[in-house]
Amino acid sequence: MAKPASIKIRLNSTADTGFFYVTKKNARTMTEKMVVNKYDPVARKHVQFKEGKIK
Repeated sequence: MAKPASIKIRLNSTADTGFFYVTKKNARTMTEKMVVNKYDPVARKHVQFKEGKIK
């Protein structure tokens, strides 16, 4: 069986609140690490979220 194109990733908040989102990305087309601006409810503002591994 072939490996799936999409993998699960964890988007960690750069505000050091410990909050994270879990999402998918296509590992074949998007090879670099994902960086997205999203809302952090702990910090109560929009901050950058960077990709990390799911443990």
